[in-house]
Parts: sequence; structure tokens; C-alpha cells
Amino acid sequence: MKNSGVLLSTDIPELELINRGKVRDIYDLGDKLLLIATDRISAYDVIMKQGIPNKGTILNRISVFWFDYLADVIPNHLITADFSEFPTALKKHLELKDRSMVVRKAKRIDIECVVRGYISGSGWNKYQTVRNNDGIKNLYGNKLTSNLQESEKLPEPIFTPAIKYEDGHDENININRFIDFVGERLASKVIEASLGLYRKAYEYAYPKGIIIADTKFEFGLNDNGELILIDEALTPDSSRFWSVDDYNPGGPQKSFDKQYLRDYLKSINWNGDPPPPNLPDDIIAATAEKYNQAYNLLIK
Repeated sequence: MKNSGVLLSTDIPELELINRGKVRDIYDLGDKLLLIATDRISAYDVIMKQGIPNKGTILNRISVFWFDYLADVIPNHLITADFSEFPTALKKHLELKDRSMVVRKAKRIDIECVVRGYISGSGWNKYQTVRNNDGIKNLYGNKLTSNLQESEKLPEPIFTPAIKYEDGHDENININRFIDFVGERLASKVIEASLGLYRKAYEYAYPKGIIIADTKFEFGLNDNGELILIDEALTPDSSRFWSVDDYNPGGPQKSFDKQYLRDYLKSINWNGDPPPPNLPDDIIAATAEKYNQAYNLLIK
């Protein structure tokens, strides 16, 4: 379904729809999957009524870039995002071009693997509530000094996992609980991969003018039981992108993600419960521009 050039949902009768998420529609291709990035946008786990023009295309292109760039850190599920290589039966669905990819199936690990290079967002909120222990605060199993400012860069990136629930909500958990959830051996591989992906992406993005303050990864196991990166990678939806030039620790930062939309929803005192409010045209346009800026800085 398209409204004003915005793709809000897809309908491919030839394929079985496996899942319609907050952003992606996922279809079964036998031993593979078709992932389609729509223009839907969510805030506080609620999908907005209107979409953001070109958002799905930008998310797809950014993920494809990172899957290629980071493939030496860990393999990923991408087979192709080239529409000309898609199965013949899909060629008539031109809306898929540039906003979809064919990927390998994997057994998903139901953990959001969050890496934080800066103390912000829910991490900052939690940091303020944990107790000191001789000048040290324990944040989900990571020891941090007790004198950090909001948005301050951490001495080293930290891993702060979260459990994924079917209702779309995530629960931040301690690293020890994560280890109990997946096992020590797999946990070690996931943590190593998450931190390695973040460090390499950070070093690429910073000279481009973007600080990757934090991001979340998803992993799965392929048919051989090997760990691979799945879902999306380092997009404005899954990451907190800040401007290098405007960075000023001690408070919230200007961002290239949907924080602009969240700030608007806060300003109108929306309580976060469905149904969401209608978004003004200027908020939609400004949010679209944030995504465009991120894409242009990172890739163009």
C-alpha cells in the first residue's frame, strides 16, 4: 500500500508473509528470506500512522553497505540486494527495488546486542540510578566511573544486552544473565563480534562527520551452527548517530536518527499509548531529512 509515495506495507501473493514488523516485511523464499524495508516509522514501540518518504530505501542501502564493509569481522546473512538477481517471480514487484534484500535463513538469537561508546539514552538513565561502589558504578555488568556526564565518551565501548520480546519491547539485562541465556561459549563470540563491529564502524564513520554513540546488532546461527550477523546493520533506526562538529558532552546531542520525531512527540505530551497522533508535514519532512543526511555523510 502506498500513500503519497510512501510505502507503508507490501503484498506479494506469490510468497508467504512470515512477519510484518515495525519496519520490515519478511517473506519466505524456501531456504532464504526476502526482507523489505518499508517507510514505516515507530517511536516508543508504536508504529506511526504516516511513513517517512524514502526511509526504507535509505535503511536498506546503509545496511547493504555495512554488511559488505564489515564482512571481515563476521559473516552476515546477505545474499544479494541487486534486484536484477532476484527470483523471476518477483521482477514484476518494482516497489522492491532498492529497498529489499535476499538473505540466508538463520536461527535467531533472541537478544538485542547493544554496544555503547557513549553514555546516553536508556544507558544514561540507568547509570544515574545505580549505586556507587568506591567511585565505581556497575552498568549491566560493566564497571564505570561515577563522574560521567550525559553523552560523554566511555573509555572503551561496552556491551549491554537486552532480551527481545514478541510484543516489541526489550528488557536490558546484566551480562551474567545474558551468559546464562545463551551459554558461555556463544556469549563470548557474540560479545567479541559486537565490539569488533562497533569499533570498525566507528572508525569509518567518525572522519565522515558521524559519531556512532551506540548501536544494536542481531545475530543468528546458520545451518552449520556458525554465528552470523542478521537483520539490519548500523542504520539510523538501530543506532544513535551524532554530529562530530556539534558534539558537546553534558546533555542531549543533535542526532541523525528518529530522535527528532521522539522530541516532537514529547513536546505534545503524547503518553506513548496507541493510537499514535497524526504527524504534521513539517515533522515528516524534517525526519526524512535526518535520514538523508546520515546516508549522504556515510556513503555518498
